[in-house]
Amino acid sequence: MENLEIDGSSKTPIINFDPNEGKFEIGGRSIPENAVDFYRPIYNWLDEYVKSPVKATELNIKLEYFNTSSSKCLLDVFKKVEYLTKNSLGDVTVNWYYEEDDEDMLEAGEDYDIIISIPFNFVSVEEL
Repeated sequence: MENLEIDGSSKTPIINFDPNEGKFEIGGRSIPENAVDFYRPIYNWLDEYVKSPVKATELNIKLEYFNTSSSKCLLDVFKKVEYLTKNSLGDVTVNWYYEEDDEDMLEAGEDYDIIISIPFNFVSVEEL
């Protein structure tokens, strides 16, 4: 399986998914014109990944901002990797990075943590 790499822009996040290492990163800003269209290739890639995942998958979320439509798409990403743990196909960890003074972003991660059955680690950083 090939890596999934999408360059970020002022409205779309950087996507860097390495299936061999099981390390996935979404970073930057996620305010695309059409979030579903932007995230569709990610969903499709994840659908293939869950067919033969590595033992431990790590999802690093390093977003400085995302809009409402992106929040639903992120939830769908989490649900796709949650499938691995629910079906005993591998361990998944989410590392949710947030700027130390950004309580809204921390709360957003905490909300996902409540909804999804994957361990979330909250990582405070000076700047994303």
